[in-house]
Amino acid sequence: MSPLALTLGDPAGIGPEIVFKAWSQLRASGPAFVVVGDFQALASASGSGMHMVRRVTTPKQGAEVFSQVLPVLDIPLRSPVVAGQPSSAAAPAIIRWIETGVGLALSGAVSGLVTAPIAKAPLYEAGFQFPGHTEFLGELTASANYQGARGPIMMLAVEGLRTTLVTVHEPLSKVGGLLSVDKIVNAGMVTAQALRSDFGIEAPRLAVAGFNPHAGEDGSIGREDVEIIAPAVAALRELGIDAKGPTPADSLFHEAARAKFDAVVCMYHDQALIPVKMLDFWGGVNLTLGLPIVRTSPDHGTAFDIAGRGLARPDSLVAAIRMAHDIAGRRAA
Repeated sequence: MSPLALTLGDPAGIGPEIVFKAWSQLRASGPAFVVVGDFQALASASGSGMHMVRRVTTPKQGAEVFSQVLPVLDIPLRSPVVAGQPSSAAAPAIIRWIETGVGLALSGAVSGLVTAPIAKAPLYEAGFQFPGHTEFLGELTASANYQGARGPIMMLAVEGLRTTLVTVHEPLSKVGGLLSVDKIVNAGMVTAQALRSDFGIEAPRLAVAGFNPHAGEDGSIGREDVEIIAPAVAALRELGIDAKGPTPADSLFHEAARAKFDAVVCMYHDQALIPVKMLDFWGGVNLTLGLPIVRTSPDHGTAFDIAGRGLARPDSLVAAIRMAHDIAGRRAA
């Protein structure tokens, strides 16, 4: 199988450090990956000089040298970066790294894409028009041929729990007005499809979280659960998907409840992310479902406050690399 592509993320954050640490852990066993990013930033982060990082011209070449050096498809920054000091000057390179990684995945030159964290504010200053990675990847792959329900839908995964989101980076004050039957049905369809194709679950079971406390108490605590979520669950069941809900979110995530489903479709960001991070703060993986390419990411941000200090842990990135490799293998099979 082809290697993975790994985009460097914001070079002023912990991306270069965790990428090098992940390679150090995986160099002997794999999965192999090639970094799309700035060679100098990675050489500086290695702490051992440039001899542990090497420029390559193709992913295949990168796979061949992966056990000896960290391979980089070098797309240089226009100016040096300082760890912990994000700058909009790096934005064009960061965007180009993502575009290049997606292009490699769409062409089949790599088996999937793993993305190190980006920071939105510096990108917005440079004119970036998307709320985040997930939405940008959806746009970059929108014209590609793809059979199945369309994303992008965000999934967070740790051992014992998978959650997906109907809305992502939205203020809580707006979420109720953004929910619709169609959005919930699409999120459920994409989730069920991914559980089958990417996780090998032949008959996926979905729990659909309620929006209001106690899932609305039959409409006495908000009408969204009765008027939007319940009809969406009914529609999913008519489509042959084993979906149950709306279920009060406060009773969905304990151990006995988790044994009854394969994923939870959540209505908003923190409803999905808090339980995942409570279960495994260091090892969570962010996946983008419903795309023609495999994409994963560590479930954390750029951590500018510790960048360049050698303190960053690569656990989540290593988990994301391994999960992307496993999913690519299942899709290929």
